[in-house]
Amino acid sequence: DALGDMDFKITGDQHGITAFQMDIKVEGINKNIMKEALFQAKAGREHILQKMLAVCPESNAKMSVYAPRIETIQIKPSKIGIVIGPGGKQIRSIIDETGVEINIDDNGLISIASNSSEAMEKAKAIIHSLTAEAEMGRTYCGKITSIVQFGFFVEIFPGKEGLCHISEISDKRIQNIHDTNFKEGDEIDVKVIDINDRGQIRLSHKATLNQPVKA
Repeated sequence: DALGDMDFKITGDQHGITAFQMDIKVEGINKNIMKEALFQAKAGREHILQKMLAVCPESNAKMSVYAPRIETIQIKPSKIGIVIGPGGKQIRSIIDETGVEINIDDNGLISIASNSSEAMEKAKAIIHSLTAEAEMGRTYCGKITSIVQFGFFVEIFPGKEGLCHISEISDKRIQNIHDTNFKEGDEIDVKVIDINDRGQIRLSHKATLNQPVKA
């Protein structure tokens, strides 16, 4: 570099050039010199790649659990506030619990960075649970959050509740809600039987009584 007219660096793989950088100390470089430099660089790159392949013929099929990684999740922009929480409380909780770094853009694209695959998966699971939407016909294992005269309110995932009407609790007619053996805090299998235009969810426990498989 100190003795020549240019400093020319090229990087790439067997498919071609991926990047290059050049500094010159003269007014310009003609096509012939540029062509010769590119051919020399190609020969040098192929030689180095052959040496590399001799030592490591193929890349690892699975990334190390300790390798830095970035993954993205796309959510609806309307659910950004749920992930962030009041004053950022929810997103700070996810970061503190998992140790990942999280960035959310205005379009709902969430970028998660971590050195641990376990932490990454845990953070993704929390975000998915926060932004999940009830599916018609799907069975959930929920938790009874309150009991009223006309049925139970059941949380099927964080922040999402539905009503299991008294008529949907059992195959048998129930006269009084307190005649059931359920209490607040109990887990209960429920099936989504209706979601109205306002997003309100109707649930049925009796529809799950002959369904051993849970979602």
